[in-house]
Amino acid sequence: MIFMVGMNLYNYQLDAVKQMTNGCILCGGVGSGKSRTALAYYFVSQGGELDMENYIPMGDPPEDLYIITTARKRDTLEWEGEISPFLLSTDKEHNLYANKVIIDSWNNIKKYADVKDAFFIFDEQRVVGSGVWVKAFLKIAKNNHWILLSATPGDNWLDYIPVFIANGFYRNKSEFLREHVIYSSYSKFPKVDRYINTGRLIRLRNKILVNMDFRRQTVSHHEDVYVPYDISAYKSIIRNRWDIWNNKPIENAGEFCYALRKVVNSDEARQTAVIELIEKHPRAIIFYNFDYELEILKHLYYGEDVEVAEWNGHKHQPIPDSDKWVYLVQYNAGAEGWNCVKTDTVIFYSQNYSYKVMVQSSGRIDRLNTPYTDLYYYHLKSRSGIDLAISKALHDKKKFNETGFYQKKGV
Repeated sequence: MIFMVGMNLYNYQLDAVKQMTNGCILCGGVGSGKSRTALAYYFVSQGGELDMENYIPMGDPPEDLYIITTARKRDTLEWEGEISPFLLSTDKEHNLYANKVIIDSWNNIKKYADVKDAFFIFDEQRVVGSGVWVKAFLKIAKNNHWILLSATPGDNWLDYIPVFIANGFYRNKSEFLREHVIYSSYSKFPKVDRYINTGRLIRLRNKILVNMDFRRQTVSHHEDVYVPYDISAYKSIIRNRWDIWNNKPIENAGEFCYALRKVVNSDEARQTAVIELIEKHPRAIIFYNFDYELEILKHLYYGEDVEVAEWNGHKHQPIPDSDKWVYLVQYNAGAEGWNCVKTDTVIFYSQNYSYKVMVQSSGRIDRLNTPYTDLYYYHLKSRSGIDLAISKALHDKKKFNETGFYQKKGV
């Protein structure tokens, strides 16, 4: 380990810095210290040296630094804590250098599309597809130095298209598709049948992907907690295709799966299981999907002196600072971009459709500075068709397909 101005870099982080180049993807598991490693690379690329005893500064002024991250990381000032050991600050008065340091969210990336001759760190990378964020990213990448940070790199080759284009490997998306993608002839919509010339794709990915050789000191214990559900109500929805809450027909796959999940997730047995787990683990993070689940979880009696706080699209409350607490977190709002070392327990009240989201959510307590060795993850689920199908998709590291499940009639 190397120490520098109140911060430390582990050997695997130093090794990653040496491998990094402009346009690379720094890939490390959740909690591996990607932020610090990325800043160390920026520091070195601007003329600084990672010395064990002395602060050897960058050339002044170094390139302006733009950090594009999640809204939560921006709002909780997490990156401010990461840049301070390098004597950098978003406040000009506290910044050692004359450069500009900007930390903002992906939602505002278009604001920086015309920036030139700066250095960009894209955190929790979002450059997938061909939307507004990708267009802004490609324009930025053309005129600046940049790196991407990711805990879970692309699931398939299509996910790498923007990064490959930004690195100059392909002129545009059409060229990539023409050279590597064969579409299915029997699908009503564009569906990839197979990829060709994958040898080149593998070489290009290896050229830009920098994996951090991170060996965790923690031991993760994942336990499936099976709970009963109302089989009669479940079968009624499958048979009648009727929304019993809004008294109307179920019209599509999304409504069908939502109705089945609501029957399963609302069962009192699942609520009882949560209370029993909190009795065993008095400080716990509970992840959930839907607003009705939040209403259930908010009104459970967890015991005396148990403080309840929320992080979702409605409320952004901090993690309680007490001996007993429950932190209710909605997956989409809080699966990434924050951490907690005050607990060793996560309860998944319901499963998310995305394997990536589940991994990110698990990583909220699996941090380098956690005081715990053993971490406990409880996955509440039933033996209903919908829960088993979601579990299978997650086990296969895939995203659950509502349409495919609907076509099988939910059994």
